[in-house]
Amino acid sequence: MKVLTAEQLYSVHQQTITQQNISELDLIERAGLQVFNWMHRRMQGSQVKIHIFNGIGNNGAVGLSLAKHLIINGYNIDNYVVNFSKKRTDAFLKNYDKVKSLKSWPVLINNADDYPKEIGKDDIIIDAIFGIGLNRDTSDLVNNLFTYLNTLSTFKLAIDIPSGLLAEHAVDLSHVLKVNYTLSFQSPKLAFFLPETAVFTEQWEVLDIGLDQKALFSHDSPQLISKHEVLPMYKVREKFSNKFTHGHALIIGGSYGKMGAVSLSSKAALKAGAGLVTAYVPSCGITILQSTIPEVMVQTCVNEKVIEAMNPNGQFNVVGVGMGLGTAQETSGALESFFKENTLPLVIDADALNCISKNSNMLKLIPPKSVLTPHKKELERLLGKWENDFDMLEKAKAFSVNNDVVLVIKDAITITVYQKDLYINTSGNPALATAGSGDVLTGVITGLIAQGYSTLEAALFGVFLHGSTAGIAVAETGYQSFIASDSINYLGAAYLKLFERPEPQVSEEDSE
Repeated sequence: MKVLTAEQLYSVHQQTITQQNISELDLIERAGLQVFNWMHRRMQGSQVKIHIFNGIGNNGAVGLSLAKHLIINGYNIDNYVVNFSKKRTDAFLKNYDKVKSLKSWPVLINNADDYPKEIGKDDIIIDAIFGIGLNRDTSDLVNNLFTYLNTLSTFKLAIDIPSGLLAEHAVDLSHVLKVNYTLSFQSPKLAFFLPETAVFTEQWEVLDIGLDQKALFSHDSPQLISKHEVLPMYKVREKFSNKFTHGHALIIGGSYGKMGAVSLSSKAALKAGAGLVTAYVPSCGITILQSTIPEVMVQTCVNEKVIEAMNPNGQFNVVGVGMGLGTAQETSGALESFFKENTLPLVIDADALNCISKNSNMLKLIPPKSVLTPHKKELERLLGKWENDFDMLEKAKAFSVNNDVVLVIKDAITITVYQKDLYINTSGNPALATAGSGDVLTGVITGLIAQGYSTLEAALFGVFLHGSTAGIAVAETGYQSFIASDSINYLGAAYLKLFERPEPQVSEEDSE
């Protein structure tokens, strides 16, 4: 699924109107009807009071269309128009007249005295004030209304986007309505996936309003990565393949007291499917690795506590480096020397990223299309500070273009950046917020590259698989008790889940 910008969606709307020979009002009516159908399926005529707050633009026109259907079907509604401007769109005026023809006159909100005072905690608030076309600062009237509504514990449902929020630009977050659920038309909005703005809707869902499919897919835009996107990447194992066929991954990392990180990465690379894995560690790690992961081969440098030289022996296909490595001066120097000699694709994580951030000349030594897997703090050390999450993504895209690398930005919702393209992962949950989770992800991506996946495919597929492990495991572990090793243990289940067929939906008529 694409995540279109407001400008792209406006273009698709216009192309749909032309291609389908319909009016703008017809498209707005589709949207209002879809929201009504969504509510009607859940409420089934319940007489819970519904408070609809309409703007005076096309989002308000959708709200009025919804109000019309609710009135016709006997729902208990109070309808308001937030009168923040004298301008009205043509669609708003026409739908306003349709509502009035049903003997229902919306209440104009001109100031705080007009706010509804009796909104119960069991009522429903519909936010149809601003849509994605918001292009002006919100007025004091609106800001004060948002402040008032945000104090209420009443369930709030936003139409297309929470009012005050922009789809792909920063706003004054104190002037945004916080809602429980958002029904977004045809495409989710980038703001739903960034921590600063995603908090304004607890959940969201996309409603299909019949926009032209060719127009929708004609735009370059962020891509949601789900099972449907990664399944075509999956490489089937040949009947007569062997361990050498599936690649040899080299994992470099570890330091005294931090051997767990490289252990997790090494085991994850194996569980992801690499045929062979060699771990290169300081000499204090050989007993740990050999006893805890017998399937992994181990090489060491002379130094007991840190890696001061990187001279692995063997024929490798990919290198994952940085987990538990430390940033000692001799280690950083060894890393730079290794980069100068290395020609293999790299997956760079943790302390290797921190070493690079202190010596940016290392970036020039990294092979094209290598994968960097920073969390937000490591990313900041690479990019410098950013003003907001949208600015972060612009800086990340520029960094990827300038250095020709794949950036996996680890967060509650992980976003992969390559050149100017964004890929938003849809798997995972808060269980992954645990020590060692990133080390496992690096191992998974490294193991996939060893098997012949391109670095971008490995990043996208690896992030999705890694997230899926938590989705499967929490039914048994719960969120708090999930640890990084659980993610490794459930990798097999994550692979199998790719091929599960959805259970058939049984309608009420079929069940009778």
